[in-house]
Amino acid sequence: MRWELIILLVGMVAIPIGCLLPASWLPPLPNDKLLHFVAFGGMALMAGRLAPQGMLVLALLAVFMASGLIEYLQKWVPGRSFCWRDMAANAAGTAAAGLVLVLLPTA
Repeated sequence: MRWELIILLVGMVAIPIGCLLPASWLPPLPNDKLLHFVAFGGMALMAGRLAPQGMLVLALLAVFMASGLIEYLQKWVPGRSFCWRDMAANAAGTAAAGLVLVLLPTA
């Protein structure tokens, strides 16, 4: 459980920073949507593993809502804006993590 918490906390800091940097500060990204899928899917996977029994859906919903807040905040970042395709990638990553957690439960 310790490594999941460390990864979750690092993600909770790194992902918003990366998503809220001005566009001019970022290198060219090969596949922005894949990065969203992996970032929020990974955070959802860790949140789901740490969630108390019966709270998986709430943990996944919290990650998805956080992704929406981050997308909304991009409105005030130079060169960035809210993107529905990013939200779709965030949702897909979160849903994939939920599917993995349901189909492959751990001890």
